[in-house]
Amino acid sequence: MKKILIGAIIGGILIFLWQMLSWTMLQLHYSGTQYTPKQDTVMAFLNTQLNEDGQYFMPSHPKDASAEVREAARQNAMGKPWAMVTYHKKMDMNMGMSITRALISDMIMVILLCWMLSKMTSPSMGTVFASSLFTGMIAFINGAYTMHIWFGSFDLMANLTDTVVSWGLCGLWLGWWWSRKK
Repeated sequence: MKKILIGAIIGGILIFLWQMLSWTMLQLHYSGTQYTPKQDTVMAFLNTQLNEDGQYFMPSHPKDASAEVREAARQNAMGKPWAMVTYHKKMDMNMGMSITRALISDMIMVILLCWMLSKMTSPSMGTVFASSLFTGMIAFINGAYTMHIWFGSFDLMANLTDTVVSWGLCGLWLGWWWSRKK
């Protein structure tokens, strides 16, 4: 159990540190969170049009629209601009809580990987490293890449870089930790 917990804590910290660098100092995700000098105008307009928090896909149709209405909306939208807007009525970010939740989430991901590693009989450094990278790739394909398929995200390569670097670092750590002699 000690091996799993220490592996998860340090592995989670490594993933968290890379994510922090990626989103802050390195600004790898800028293409997914771009600035527009017209933000005040856009926000003022959205405030007059949207009444509640939500994510809006435009153009779209009502939830209960018939198949005919859905198909007509899809056909009408082809070749025209579209947008996905994530809207919140007020900015209420608690950086301390967000950091804590992100770090704990990273540690939980790594503890799940460590549990799987603990079921292997004497895994080598290479097996642990590959298992870590594969875990990251599963998460990437299921999350960021699937969203990109449907919604054309702009920071796909940043997400892939995050996956390879963070899970690679975690894999190097776990490979050493798991294969060392006690």
